Amino acid sequence: MAFHEIRFPANLSFGSVGGPERRTEIVTLSNGFEERNSPWAQSRHSYDAGVGLRSLDDVERLIAFFEARGGRLHGFRWKDWADYKSCPASRTVAYDDQIIGTGDGVRTEFALAKTYASGGHSYVRAITKPVEGTVLTGIQGHARAEAVHFEVDPTTGIVRFYDPPAEGALITAGFEFDVPVRFDTEGIQVSVQSFRAGDLPQVPVVEVRI
Repeated sequence: MAFHEIRFPANLSFGSVGGPERRTEIVTLSNGFEERNSPWAQSRHSYDAGVGLRSLDDVERLIAFFEARGGRLHGFRWKDWADYKSCPASRTVAYDDQIIGTGDGVRTEFALAKTYASGGHSYVRAITKPVEGTVLTGIQGHARAEAVHFEVDPTTGIVRFYDPPAEGALITAGFEFDVPVRFDTEGIQVSVQSFRAGDLPQVPVVEVRI
């Protein structure tokens, strides 16, 4: 499977339904207690692209995008309007939004990540599809400029500093990002009559590991 570095039309994904999914295996013991285990270290996101359709022109754009991706064959970028920034939705991206590493005086490459924290526990999500031109970084509280101090690969989420950060220096970053997904259906069924009546087609998309 190839991955096409193209984003699903953002105006069509706006209003879509979806979000993270976890898989947990639960065994109830004879004494009523439970044993719980998850085979997934990372959550997996899924969405319904059909909900965002508002006109027959939107349907035509969706079909063109689906055909160009070969259905489920090729992955693509998806903007999750509920979670697409390194900071809360009400804030502007800043260079110190997320901690992505600590310098050792030798290492120059750091992977973008977003941490979700609640109640003393946290989950670190790897960010592999940052939006080009939105990535900001900082070293020990001082902002760094792209193309002057660092470069970022928008296809992997790897930040490379031209000079290795000093030992113990805190590396931070802020960014917007997309979710790598693919279609999770082999066909799209649309009835013009039912669409005009408000019956939208279901077009599932699911996150892929990169």
